[in-house]
Amino acid sequence: MKASTKAHIAVLGTNVFFAANYSLVKLISPSLIGPFGLNLVRVGISLVLFWTAWLFSRKNAGFQKKDIGRFVLCGISGVAVNQMFFIRGLTMTSTIHASLLILVTPLLVTLFALWVLKEQFTVPKVAGLALGICGSALLILQKESGQHAPDYLLGDAFILINSISYAIYFILVKPLMETYSTLHVIRWVFSFGFLLILPFGLGETTGAQWEAFETRHILALLGVSVTGTFLAYFFNAYGIQHLGAGITGTYIYTQPVFAVIIATFILGESFTLPKLAAALLIFAGVYLVSHKKKRPADGQ
Repeated sequence: MKASTKAHIAVLGTNVFFAANYSLVKLISPSLIGPFGLNLVRVGISLVLFWTAWLFSRKNAGFQKKDIGRFVLCGISGVAVNQMFFIRGLTMTSTIHASLLILVTPLLVTLFALWVLKEQFTVPKVAGLALGICGSALLILQKESGQHAPDYLLGDAFILINSISYAIYFILVKPLMETYSTLHVIRWVFSFGFLLILPFGLGETTGAQWEAFETRHILALLGVSVTGTFLAYFFNAYGIQHLGAGITGTYIYTQPVFAVIIATFILGESFTLPKLAAALLIFAGVYLVSHKKKRPADGQ
């Protein structure tokens, strides 16, 4: 099997795992463990798995001094800020809201490229950003209630911050993937990320209701930690290395589909027509900012 084919399969698996996280997190947080505590546990378990995998790989553990700052920034954007705001926001809003708002990530990448990298403004990009913003606003304005969305407005805001952080991570990690192996990069990113979230999650971890965990809660915790974090991040990094950040990022469009299906069966959430309208606006916006006009071949 070609490396590119493996990468496509890995990235698709990544988004299935991420989609499952939306429902699995709600089964245990915040009822049994606080969101920051859950984040510390999932990152800690994944970190142990990454280092264990490296021990068996017997590859070089070091990195160049000039890359230390980038590794730290990836730890901040890709693990600390990204994951803390994601878990916290998810416990406050609905699964469907969160999964659709994640689609804002490609729009933010485009906005950063226009602003920071001074890429050219085009009509499709401006229209795409406008549609994406309208879709996000429409989604956020739809009131959510019930045990799965106790404070949906603040939760939606946290999910948006998570998307901003993840978009920054996508841009920062690409140069590291061109220099080091996938396992090497992700292992150090999680090492720095774990140290950064430790002060925030330690209290909630020690104060968790571990005695109340049933088999289904333990399985949910393992799902969030092993498949939803360890494998998801490893597969995603593998995709970035072999396919590039652009193609890997497009697979995020599949995530809400999987998330809605899983949430419907596990949590009983409903997908309404206004939510569908918001989703279509966001999808249209992402398509416009991502679509590249084909150039005519030489001689035509």
